[in-house]
Amino acid sequence: MSATTLEASAGTRSVPRQPRATQPIPMRRIVGVELRKMIDTRSGFWLMMSVAIAAVLATAATLLFAPRDELSYGSFAGAIGVPMTIILPMIAVLAVTSEWSQRTGLTTFTLVPHRGRVIGAKLAGTLIVGVVSIAIAFAVGAVGNVVGSAIAGVPTTWDITLGNAVTIFLGDALGMMVGFMLGVLIRNSPGAIVAYFVYALVLPALFEALAAYQHWFHEIRGWVDFNFASSALYDGGLSATEWAHVAVSGLIWLVIPLAVGLRLVLRSEVK
Repeated sequence: MSATTLEASAGTRSVPRQPRATQPIPMRRIVGVELRKMIDTRSGFWLMMSVAIAAVLATAATLLFAPRDELSYGSFAGAIGVPMTIILPMIAVLAVTSEWSQRTGLTTFTLVPHRGRVIGAKLAGTLIVGVVSIAIAFAVGAVGNVVGSAIAGVPTTWDITLGNAVTIFLGDALGMMVGFMLGVLIRNSPGAIVAYFVYALVLPALFEALAAYQHWFHEIRGWVDFNFASSALYDGGLSATEWAHVAVSGLIWLVIPLAVGLRLVLRSEVK
C-alpha cells in the first residue's frame, strides 16, 4: 500500500461523535404530571370534586337556614370557608404522601432524580389547585348571594372588600401550606392527616384553655399560636402587630418544620 493510500485512509477516518447532553425535563411538564396524578385516581377525582360540592351544599344551607336579614356575601363566604379549611389541606397532604403511600416514589425519583424539582412541582400543583378551588368557592358564593337576596326580597349585599378577599385567600393558602408541610415532614397519608386534625382541632382547644387560665400565655399567644394568628386573616384589616404574629408563628409552625421535612426528603433513602 502506497503512502498516498495511507494518507487518504487516515484523512477519511470517522471521528466518533461526542454523546449529546441530555436535556432536563421542563419544569412545566413535571408540574403537569403532578397535577394529573392528583386527579387521575377515583379518590383524587372525588376529592377535587368535593370542593365544588361542599361549596354548593354550604351555599344551599345558608339559603335555607340563615335569617333573611343576614343574607350577604360575607355569610355565604363564611359558610363555604368552613369545609374549605379541611378539604384544601387534605389535598396538599395527599399530593405529597402519595409517592410513599402508593410506593411510586422510586419510579418518580428515578425518572426525575432531582428530588427538589419534584417537590417544587408538587408545591406548584398544590397552589394551582388551591387558587382554582378558592376561585370556584368565591364564584359559588357570589351566585348564592344574588339568588338568595332575590328569593328573600332583600338588597344584595357585597360586604367583602377586595383587600379582605386577598387576606381570605392568603389564610386558605397558609392552611394548604400547613398540610403540605405535614406531608413532607411525615410522608405517610394517615399519619399526616391525623397530625393535621390534631393541629387544626386539638391544639386550638388546648391553647384556648391555656390562654384562659394563664395570663402570661394570653399575652404571647399570637406569637406562638399560628392557627390563632392566621385566623385574623379571615376578618381582614390586620394591624402591623397582627401581621407580625402571622410571620413569627408561621416561622415556628410552618417554615422551620418544612425546612426539616425537605432536608429529610432530599437525604432519606427511597424504597
